[in-house]
Amino acid sequence: MGKEIDSTITFQNLSQKNMSFEQVFQHIITFMKKDPSGNFRLMFGTDSQVFNHYTKFITGIVIQQERKGVWACIRKVTVPRQMLNLHERISYETTLTEEVVSMFTKDHKEQLINIVIPHIYKGANFTIEGHIDIGSGKKNKTRVFVKEMVSRLESIGLKPKIKPESFVASSYANRFTK
Repeated sequence: MGKEIDSTITFQNLSQKNMSFEQVFQHIITFMKKDPSGNFRLMFGTDSQVFNHYTKFITGIVIQQERKGVWACIRKVTVPRQMLNLHERISYETTLTEEVVSMFTKDHKEQLINIVIPHIYKGANFTIEGHIDIGSGKKNKTRVFVKEMVSRLESIGLKPKIKPESFVASSYANRFTK
């Protein structure tokens, strides 16, 4: 018995608003079935922006077929206060990413993997990544959180990516936080 997905959680992109998780999942399946022998990356990442009276969080879901395009959507969450503590904000970004990833049950992941499996010998591939908007550079204030956030994503089966490779968080989601 799978856990129920919160039906109040909705996703959107430039062409569709108020998508349910199941609609998002169907879009991913359709995208992958178009050319199942591709090299696919299912990526998740969250970014945030602090405003005067609230903090906006955007979680992106991106399915990419290398050199063949992407399908993507976002989830928007607003916290009704300024979240100025950097650790709290980075931790909450990671929590929101984990929350969306958890909607992809074992069954969902198996359905996606099964699209690619017959094409493995033709070079097909499927990876799941968690993108964190933090970096390990000496000047980066977030470098002290890298180990903690990377461990959290590894513990739920994701391949963690930090800056400069975390483009779902630092570029895609970032665009919608403004």
